[in-house]
Amino acid sequence: MSRKEALSSFIQQIHARPVVVKLNSGVDYRGVLACLDGYMNIALEQTEEYVNGQLKNKFGDAFIRGNNVLYISTQKRRY
Repeated sequence: MSRKEALSSFIQQIHARPVVVKLNSGVDYRGVLACLDGYMNIALEQTEEYVNGQLKNKFGDAFIRGNNVLYISTQKRRY
């Protein structure tokens, strides 16, 4: 599997699932991945903003510009 195929597979697996998006500034956004494009622009639903590990804000929808993204990680569902 090529690197491009692996990335495409990962994106398909995490679509509509809880994710953590870490920004270059150190802020984390946690929510359900609604959309991700080729520039790493991200749309999240049910979004929570964490600064230094503490919840600061809750948003219904959030749009994050790709040049601010350090990484995207899967997040285990909360029960």
